[in-house]
Amino acid sequence: MKTNEELQRDVQNAIKWEPQLHAAEIGVTAKDGIVTLMGTVDAYYKKIEAENAAKNVDGVKAVVEEIEVRYSNDSSDEDIANSALKALIYNLAVPHESIQMKVEKGWITLEGQVTWNYQKEAAEKSIRHIKDIKGVTNHIRIKAEIQNEIDKKNIKKALASNWTLHSENIFVRVEGQKVILTGAVSSLYQKNLAEKIVWKTPGIWSVDNQLVVEHKYAISE
Repeated sequence: MKTNEELQRDVQNAIKWEPQLHAAEIGVTAKDGIVTLMGTVDAYYKKIEAENAAKNVDGVKAVVEEIEVRYSNDSSDEDIANSALKALIYNLAVPHESIQMKVEKGWITLEGQVTWNYQKEAAEKSIRHIKDIKGVTNHIRIKAEIQNEIDKKNIKKALASNWTLHSENIFVRVEGQKVILTGAVSSLYQKNLAEKIVWKTPGIWSVDNQLVVEHKYAISE
């Protein structure tokens, strides 16, 4: 069992060991599995790196993100849009012709429709390192070309094949092209991993991840 202080230290160390981050920029508090990140960074991708580092720490149930991006304001929205469009075009995993974009005060919103979740994720990752962006909202929809009946047994096998998951505690329900996950896992990392595994199944349009993170915490004196 971890105390709040131990969880706070573990998250601080995880951020410290990220090569693109300076731990001094980011403050961490922890209470009963809820971790709050505070401070400022000079690039949007650093904000995402800090969040991902915290999520991967065992015992983290949720992350409250209060990191502010302070950027130079050298780039106009038009500059950002041009750079983002080029980034989408150069990434062969992204069907850029199916994606629309809006840029407002440094914030990029992605819309459109793709056939696989990895394409949606690739589109967002492509633009995270663009200079002076303040954030990204990804509204890209998934509509798979394959509409065969989704086999729940195959999803269960895929979850069971990953040794880091206790798949016996994960329950799968299929409603048309939607997969619903319920049950319990021991970390936020496992919750996100289970969803990523499910997304690899052909024919899925959406995943409703209702997994609960269960982790015991020692009471601090």
